[in-house]
Amino acid sequence: MARKRSSNDKPPPRTDGDEREVLQAFLDYLRGCVVDKVYGAPEPQVRNPGVPSGTNVLGLLNHLINVERFIFLGETVGEWQETFHAAPEATTASLTAEYRSVVANANDAISGCADLNLPCARQSRDGNSPSMRWALVHMIEETARHAGHMDILRELIDDATGR
Repeated sequence: MARKRSSNDKPPPRTDGDEREVLQAFLDYLRGCVVDKVYGAPEPQVRNPGVPSGTNVLGLLNHLINVERFIFLGETVGEWQETFHAAPEATTASLTAEYRSVVANANDAISGCADLNLPCARQSRDGNSPSMRWALVHMIEETARHAGHMDILRELIDDATGR
């Protein structure tokens, strides 16, 4: 039997703005979905791997924090695989607060970019940065992908569904 759509499901944003406004609205919508996915998640189950790869809710949130920092703030990341694991002292509340802070800083960087053709802070191996347009589209894809993973993992933990 199919589940009823959860009452906490949120529809995607409706905006008729310019390109920047549409991209920003969809990214912020997905970021909100990520926060909603971890809200109220029981600890320590948020660390429990739900699949053989070891992926877990808290690790995905930690990874997204690192990706936001790398793409929009130009911060260096050591080993990407390590970002999928939260530090032992990290909690859902502490990582959610950190995610919100990083998102606010990333949004400042996005707002400060006068033209989406200009480079974002991320540096590639060849020293060139992709455009802010590319960065926004990539973060939409990255955030959506991991929000979907989180959705399934959260349902496995406590049957919580919805976006």
